[in-house]
Amino acid sequence: MNTRRPHVTAWTNTTLSGHRLMVSVGVASLGLCAGQALAQQSVEERLSALEQQLAEVEPHAKGEQGFSFNTYARSGLLLNSDGKSAPGGPYLTPAGSVGGAVGRLGNEPDTYLEAILNYKTVADNGTKAHYRLMIADSTTSSNDWTAGDGALNVRQAYVEFSNLTSFTGIFEDASIWAGKRFDRDLDFDIHWLDSDIVFLGGTGAGIYDVSFSESVKSNFSFYGRSFQDFPSDPDTTDGESDTDNLILTANNYFGNVQWLINAMSAADNDERIVGGVMEAADTGVQTMLAYHGDSFFGISDGNFKVALLHGQGLGAEVKNIGADGNLHEDAVSTRVAAYGTTRLSDHWRIAPAILAETSKDRYVEGDEYQWLTFNTRLANELGANFEMQYEASWQVMDLNPEGYQGREDVDGDYARFTIAPTFKPQVGGFWNRPEIRVFASYSTWDDELNRFDGGDALGQEDFGGSQWTFGTQMEVWF
Repeated sequence: MNTRRPHVTAWTNTTLSGHRLMVSVGVASLGLCAGQALAQQSVEERLSALEQQLAEVEPHAKGEQGFSFNTYARSGLLLNSDGKSAPGGPYLTPAGSVGGAVGRLGNEPDTYLEAILNYKTVADNGTKAHYRLMIADSTTSSNDWTAGDGALNVRQAYVEFSNLTSFTGIFEDASIWAGKRFDRDLDFDIHWLDSDIVFLGGTGAGIYDVSFSESVKSNFSFYGRSFQDFPSDPDTTDGESDTDNLILTANNYFGNVQWLINAMSAADNDERIVGGVMEAADTGVQTMLAYHGDSFFGISDGNFKVALLHGQGLGAEVKNIGADGNLHEDAVSTRVAAYGTTRLSDHWRIAPAILAETSKDRYVEGDEYQWLTFNTRLANELGANFEMQYEASWQVMDLNPEGYQGREDVDGDYARFTIAPTFKPQVGGFWNRPEIRVFASYSTWDDELNRFDGGDALGQEDFGGSQWTFGTQMEVWF
């Protein structure tokens, strides 16, 4: 027995030690599991916090929330062969008085800028809000301080709501807006002419992207534009009056096809005295049929746009909708516009454009304005940061203003050619900016055009039938 007791004792001690070991291992395992659980919990908490931070940052990264800044600006010198400032601008010809642009490369003597401030928020329910403030200034002075002769102006101030959770059906993807703004889809232009194909701006409200199907959408808006004080019938007014031109717009898209119609009404504008008589329009209609192509007229890579515009009465200013209160009640205008961009080779790009208009009874009964502009911008990419740009413009006009504002009938043409060595951060397209250019331009025109209006550029005594100009310019947008 004695010999067994030590054995039993030894067994008992071993067993107890084993139990203690098992308990210790169990406790350690429990501690390890608890530690792992805590660690896992900590990882999950960190991941959750990180996902929350990403969710907060993502709208800012996508530009859906927070502040942002956009701009367009140009600034340059335009000098004649005597080293003096030269008249210029895309609208310097007689046809420019009725919207006939002739091209801008090497033809701009101004500093013009747009500073656009945006603030975007997203509500808890997902509705997005966008506030935009746009300030613009323009001057032809070369001085550093131009407050005295500048034209500082607030051009846009509006709020737009989108992704509204309470909108369903055809309004599910719609956005609403109110304030002072450029219409989102009625502000497209031929950039190298500095001419809008169509433009609508003012103060009002509207709704975008009412979707009837995947390819059929409409925008509806109501704008007001103010006509300044004008001479009016002294028998019914105090001799001066003003009014608002109210514009109701329906802008419709059928795939790549756009159909626009605007109806206008300006109460009492028929009391305006234009050309010595009271025949100004107080109503009008304007319409446009356009096609937005995703190739260069279907034959190569690039893009193109064509548009046919027509208007009557207040709608006879077919480009800048509702902006001209002097239009005759019988005014009729038709305009056609076409332009595109494409590559001729790996290092050559071309962008041709055509813009033409005919109008009659525009300001006084019997007047007639006809003009046609051909313009081509060509670029040769010679390095990663350098290209040669060329622009040629030709405009022919036949204008019969019937003495309106003392203007004389003229019939003739204008031509200009520009060469512009251009530096940019990266070549590769007509839309790549910023650019720094130097340029030389030669312009020539029929002497007859000088007598259209003594106050315009071609009517100046020291601005003859041909002109060399030189200069430098920067242009930027983002």
